Amino acid sequence: MERITRKLFEYIAEIKRTNINRRLQKDLKQEVEINGTGTHKYRIKEGPNKGKVL
Repeated sequence: MERITRKLFEYIAEIKRTNINRRLQKDLKQEVEINGTGTHKYRIKEGPNKGKVL
């Protein structure tokens, strides 16, 4: 019975790790909007240089 319990706990821990990794990868990846305004560059959306194209 010990082996089954240990394997079950290992499986649960592995699932938790993979779920955390998926969430982190999804949240950290923010794509920059380019070509949205017909340019090939990035347009600043906030701050004192708002509207400026880099």
